[in-house]
Amino acid sequence: MSNRREFLKQSTGLLGLSALDFTAPAKPLLSFSTLGCPAWTFSQVLQHATANHYQGVEIRGIKGDLDLPSNPLFSTSYIAQTKREITDSQIKIVNLGSSANMHFMDAKKRQSNLDEAKKYIELAHQLACPFIRVFPNDLPKDQDEKATVDTIIKSLIELGDFAKNSGVKVLLESHGKVIKSEMLLHIMQEANHENVGLVWDFFNMWSITKEPPAQMYTQLKKYIYHTHIKDAVLTEKEETYTLLGEGNSPVKEALHALKNGGYRGYYSFEWEKLWHPEIQEPEMAIPHYAKNFANYWK
Repeated sequence: MSNRREFLKQSTGLLGLSALDFTAPAKPLLSFSTLGCPAWTFSQVLQHATANHYQGVEIRGIKGDLDLPSNPLFSTSYIAQTKREITDSQIKIVNLGSSANMHFMDAKKRQSNLDEAKKYIELAHQLACPFIRVFPNDLPKDQDEKATVDTIIKSLIELGDFAKNSGVKVLLESHGKVIKSEMLLHIMQEANHENVGLVWDFFNMWSITKEPPAQMYTQLKKYIYHTHIKDAVLTEKEETYTLLGEGNSPVKEALHALKNGGYRGYYSFEWEKLWHPEIQEPEMAIPHYAKNFANYWK
């Protein structure tokens, strides 16, 4: 882990590059997560994003490698070339998806996850990427729930402090067992940090709580900087991911809540191909999302 002072030495010059423009877009800003295309190279990711009229890409992994800070693409000897390729593509890297979990109370596990998140902050800073994602993620039965939530809050504050002046925000995803609006709102209010916010995945919440997306958004909108959008057929026994508009989730309500509520960030397609290899190939799903999103925007 590099020294934070060294990390922030050149921060000021990158602030303008890494901050997203949150003025009202004439059209929706679309991105997709590389979770949906685990076999693609980074060059293929950028090529498909351009060909299908996306404005951004969210990097979760490259060819199945989820440890982005250790990926050769972002090594000291190669990162300049990677950044040139990004610039030439005119595609923004809008989020780096870490696997860091904030719920651990065990000192060693907690520190290991914080260290991982800090590496992602450093990488996002280098790539002029405005966000990294972290997970809450669990409410373990062998830990007091209030103490777990307090640990999540303290961890977010520590990461927010680390990210100060870097142009990077640390976003907690509504994920795992931390998917109730009331709890997420409490975490955000208690963290109360300008470098901390939310990735709103309405489906992760609705599929468990059945809370209407418009109600979720009303409570959490102040803290939402990024979204994960997906659709699925949900039954009592299972959930099966579908192309946009082919499921029974309230995706239309969620998207309308975002648009009508003044959301200015990216609508990021999270096609969980890496975890569910049986779903459609990215060559079908990624173009479908971009083409069909217009129906919801209207």
